[in-house]
Amino acid sequence: MLALLTVAAAGCGAPDPAARPLGAAGTASPTAAASPSTAPSSSAAPAASHSPTPAPAKAPAVPATARTITVVNAVDQTIWVATDRNKDHPLPVTGWLLEPGQSTTFTVNDKWGGRIWGRTGCTFNGAGKGHCATGDCAGVFQCTGSGATPATLAELTLDAWSGLDFYDVSLVDGANLPMYINIGHTTTKDPVSPTGCSAGGCTKPVLCPTAMQVTVDGRAVACTTPCAAFGGDAYCCRGAWDGRENCIPSKWPVDYTQVFKKAEPYAYSYAFDDSATMSCKGGCSYRITFGVTP
Repeated sequence: MLALLTVAAAGCGAPDPAARPLGAAGTASPTAAASPSTAPSSSAAPAASHSPTPAPAKAPAVPATARTITVVNAVDQTIWVATDRNKDHPLPVTGWLLEPGQSTTFTVNDKWGGRIWGRTGCTFNGAGKGHCATGDCAGVFQCTGSGATPATLAELTLDAWSGLDFYDVSLVDGANLPMYINIGHTTTKDPVSPTGCSAGGCTKPVLCPTAMQVTVDGRAVACTTPCAAFGGDAYCCRGAWDGRENCIPSKWPVDYTQVFKKAEPYAYSYAFDDSATMSCKGGCSYRITFGVTP
């Protein structure tokens, strides 16, 4: 069920000899990122057993006060994309179903801010009620709030300061899908290549220690945080470990941030991993890809 999460033995950097990708649904589609099909951005709630094949959609006209966000499913499993409902700039649609190779594009206000994530293992009825194994939005297809963790997040704050957008991929709440973000319509240099590589490396599967795995019916579907898995002041950055100056993963008993950093070197691996914040200037558009580097 989980796309590209690999099982490892407890302990960072010590892979289990039996480690393997989790089934066919966890295999990357090598061509999906290059030429995804386009799904309409106003998808209705899907039926419980299947989803209709969407017709190709024309590129929507974008108002001067809006930005475009494209989400691509480049993994070999169905993803139910979600975003939280920004109260100041609410979206009419907050949930989309993407089959492997599909994409959807929607517009947001140029001062919008929010999170976008993927849900997996979902079943919904015709009324849009149901449940997802990861990233669930209180049992509804069209989200009205935040999703359940652990989940990989795209975080965007547009026109936040001096004409700059700030954005990042966050694994602070754990990971359920691989993700990278590209920018467009800007003179800002994109720090991530179209195939998910940065100066620190490319996008790879998360090698999740056994003790951090979240399982459903005996299958690992996500990788949780060291705080959730082990507790304690150090891993939870509290008590004497509270704050940016004191929460130093290299001083933890085991630096579990490397579980996430080795998979997505450009992403937030813990709350104070501020080098992961990226910026863009000039009415930027965004392309969020669920997938690993081919």
